[in-house]
Amino acid sequence: MSDQATRLQPVLLSGGSGTRLWPLSREAYPKQFLALAGELTMLQDTWQRVAPLAAGAAPIVVANEEHRFLAAEQLRQVGIEHAAILLEPVGRNTAPAIAAAALLAVAGGEDPLLLVLPSDHVVRDVPSFQAAVRAAMPAAAQGALVTFGIVPESAETGFGYIQADAGRSDSGDQGVRRVLRFVEKPDAATARQYLDAGGYYWNSGMFLFRASRYLAELERFRPDILAAVRAAFETAQRDGDFIRLDKDAFAASPSDSIDYAVMEKTDRAMVLPVDIGWNDVGSWSALWDVSEQDADGNARHGDVIAVDSHDSYAYARRLVALVGVDNLVVVETDDAVLVAHKDKVQQVKDVVARLKAGHRSHAILHREVHRPWGSYDSVDQDDGFQVKRIKVKPGARLSLQSHRHRAEHWIVVRGTARVTRDNDVFELHANQSTYIPLGAKHRLENPGKEMLELIEVQSGDYLGEDDIVRYEDVYGRS
Repeated sequence: MSDQATRLQPVLLSGGSGTRLWPLSREAYPKQFLALAGELTMLQDTWQRVAPLAAGAAPIVVANEEHRFLAAEQLRQVGIEHAAILLEPVGRNTAPAIAAAALLAVAGGEDPLLLVLPSDHVVRDVPSFQAAVRAAMPAAAQGALVTFGIVPESAETGFGYIQADAGRSDSGDQGVRRVLRFVEKPDAATARQYLDAGGYYWNSGMFLFRASRYLAELERFRPDILAAVRAAFETAQRDGDFIRLDKDAFAASPSDSIDYAVMEKTDRAMVLPVDIGWNDVGSWSALWDVSEQDADGNARHGDVIAVDSHDSYAYARRLVALVGVDNLVVVETDDAVLVAHKDKVQQVKDVVARLKAGHRSHAILHREVHRPWGSYDSVDQDDGFQVKRIKVKPGARLSLQSHRHRAEHWIVVRGTARVTRDNDVFELHANQSTYIPLGAKHRLENPGKEMLELIEVQSGDYLGEDDIVRYEDVYGRS
């Protein structure tokens, strides 16, 4: 079989709502963009894991519109300058997302094998993962839709299961087996039965198949999904590496997972059982499982002191001390603290639900908010004023904008600021400042080669982020 016939195209799914690992993960900064299990973020680690299999091909990334610059920047940091980033205008689950990636993969006349990977999982045994992908490629090249089933370590109730045929596949490969059925997350007794019976594997959400085969099976079982995604793809707007799927067309697609839409219905589903040190990091207790632990079973990130404490997880931005506690999760960020029993961490999503019901920004944003041009950190606020620390990347600039309800004072701390204020354009350096009156058209730029840092003091009767009128914007927001 030729190399062209088995070309592998990685597809990284980078959605996520940021609820299960709150307060570190939030809607605007979900866990795939965090360095939770090493020095790299989970998105970066996913790419590094699959890069040796890709033969130089850049990944296709499916991401939320709001996360586009985070994804692009994090991939750039690990050497990927031109990933194709498909932007979902609304979330519609994995079946439509993968369909968009498949349409992009075949658009140039090729028909690669798509290796579809969630970008927020941990795989400890990378050589075994890579060997498993290579082992599954012949079956996928012949038209199978292969999923990777995790050899279960316990009677886990948090995962769906795949029951596999114990016999050989049609190709004679003893590793890749026919799927007998997919089953929902079981109760504890049923999960124990699966473990005792054998032949059941955790559903990892990782897949390998030809792009054309997936599209054909989706056409067979869910033509409504394919039609909507095809319409969204054919009218997509291209902006550099970003491909913006048409909002109205994509929103018309039903929301469905690849399991429900295709894998549970097709007669081409196969599974390769793998033991690769996999963890979906779906909770703080799961993160404790994959983290390095001390002699007392404590996993610590940051400045943490543990005294007479055991089997706990602590993440700290400042000094945190654990004294006489067991099986706790303690997570401290700039604007929130979580203290939970390790057995109750799934209820963190209930905290997020309450925050959203109360219209509190803590469910969505960190105190430091990342933007394509840099970031801002709200360091103080009260009635009528707000103080922010603003960082602008070298060569970056904010939109030309004005405000209806607030004026702003800018004090440069480091670097050089180029300021547009109505008809005036001038530069400020460290220890220099300026005033932006209410209603003035203004823009902030960094013409230098180092990070621009400044303090912004806002004053007015309304200080919300939606008090912005944009006139020009290089990031497509005007």
